[in-house]
Amino acid sequence: MILLDYHNVVIEETLNQPIVNLEPTVLDMTVVDFDGVAYHLSTPESKSVIKFSLIMQCYKELVQWGAQDMLQREYGPYCVPKEDGYDVTLEFDLQKLPEDKSQREELVKKLALIKRNLMAQPFERAFEQQAQFEDEKQPNPTPDLMQIHYRDQEAIYIQAQLDRVTVIFTTLFKEETDRIFGRVFLQEFVDARRRPAIQNAPQVLYSSKEPPLEIRHLPELQNTSENEDIGYVTFGITLFIY
Repeated sequence: MILLDYHNVVIEETLNQPIVNLEPTVLDMTVVDFDGVAYHLSTPESKSVIKFSLIMQCYKELVQWGAQDMLQREYGPYCVPKEDGYDVTLEFDLQKLPEDKSQREELVKKLALIKRNLMAQPFERAFEQQAQFEDEKQPNPTPDLMQIHYRDQEAIYIQAQLDRVTVIFTTLFKEETDRIFGRVFLQEFVDARRRPAIQNAPQVLYSSKEPPLEIRHLPELQNTSENEDIGYVTFGITLFIY
C-alpha cells in the first residue's frame, strides 16, 4: 500500500538547506500539486531572503471560514503583502530566523503543511459548531454549509449537525473506465464498515447522479441528476470526547 504524505515533500526538501541550515541560496521555482495548488519559491532580491507564495482556487472561500486567522496564528511574523498573481506570500530573512535549529525545522514543516492547514479551517469550524450544538442541546440548529470548490467541477461540502459533522465530496470521472474503477473504489468505503474489525469507522455513503439531501437544494447541483460523470461520497463523523 502507498501512503501519501499530507505535507508537500518538495517544499520541505527545497527549504531544508536554506532555512534549517541557514545557507543562502538562489531560488526561482514553481511547485504545483495534483489539485492545482501552486507555490512559488524565490529569492528575487537577495540570496538570504526567501519569498514563499501560494495560490489555490478555493482560497477566497477558505477566508470565510478562518483562513486568515490561521495564517496570522501560525505564520504571522512572516506574512508580507502578497506577490502578484498569488493569494498568500510569506518572507524569510535567514539572518532573522530563530537561533534554535529545532525551531527552524518546525518552521519548514509548517510551510510544507500550509495547504493542509488552510483546508483544515472549515473542518475545525464545523467541529466547534457541532460541540456547541451538543452542549447547548439545540433541537434545530442552523449550521453553516461550508462549500470548498477546490477543483473545477469538484467540491467539498461540510456541515455540522446536532450529533455529527457531515462531509460530502463530489467526484468527477469523465472517462468510462475511470467511472468503473472509481465506483468500485468508492463503494469499498461503504462496504468496509460491514467488517467486524472496523464497524466503529465513520458512516460512509456513496451515490451517483443524485446529490445527497444536505446539498440537493444548491443551484449549482440542480441539473446534475443526468450527469453520469458525477458521484458523491458522504462521511458522517461523530466526535467522542473523553
